[in-house]
Amino acid sequence: MLDDAQVEQFMRDGFVRIDHAFPREVADEARGILWRDTGCDPALPSTWTRPVIRLGMYSQPPFIAAANTPVLHAAFDRLVGAGRWLPCRAMGTFPVRFPSPEDPGDAGWHIDASFDYEKPDFFDWRANVTSKGRALLMLFLFSDAGEDDAPTRIRVGSHHDIARRLAPAGEAGLTLRELAADGFAVSHDRAQALATGEAGTVYLCHPFLVHSAQPHHGTRPRFMAQPPLLPREPLSLTRSPADTSPVEQAIRRALASSRGA
Repeated sequence: MLDDAQVEQFMRDGFVRIDHAFPREVADEARGILWRDTGCDPALPSTWTRPVIRLGMYSQPPFIAAANTPVLHAAFDRLVGAGRWLPCRAMGTFPVRFPSPEDPGDAGWHIDASFDYEKPDFFDWRANVTSKGRALLMLFLFSDAGEDDAPTRIRVGSHHDIARRLAPAGEAGLTLRELAADGFAVSHDRAQALATGEAGTVYLCHPFLVHSAQPHHGTRPRFMAQPPLLPREPLSLTRSPADTSPVEQAIRRALASSRGA
């Protein structure tokens, strides 16, 4: 169970790190499946010829087990609200990053969109101020990730900036193209954090958190999944204070701060 300090950190910084969120043995089993699907040999770095290989939508038992531990379910209840989220039935995409001097080509700052996925151009995918279609962004480490192993970069507190950017657009929200036009409107004094940790670590992030990939300067590939936590019911910014989840409260704080500026 997340304590009050961790919940406050989530609302303030936009993320909370949970160590040992799922067993290393589960990560090892899942990573064996992923290695097979990369077409690369774990023992032969000469076969690691690309900086990133994207794999997606894994629903085999180790992936489902990783996403549905009691520790994570309790954290979802605490951040989103009991009964307000759907259990994960697929792990989502895996950008497997390999040591490489090449630019991976996908290392720009962004948020993950949450609706209009049917549009062929992902820059036309959208997000709105109530985060339609997404309750959390999650980063699951299936391998150890140190500072040189292409850990995801996080702009601390940037979810507040995005909430204020999305608010005037109402229910329709904005496309990723529109958000990217002003650099996601992130304050330049936002600190950066790195999503490092041992296999089995999970970062639970606010859906508006601005983040980025980066090149891999280490020696071993990094296996990380970034599935959404889907809402069972829409997020709301009009609940009573006692019924408001930390995800919703973080948005309300951002908008209140904007009005008071």
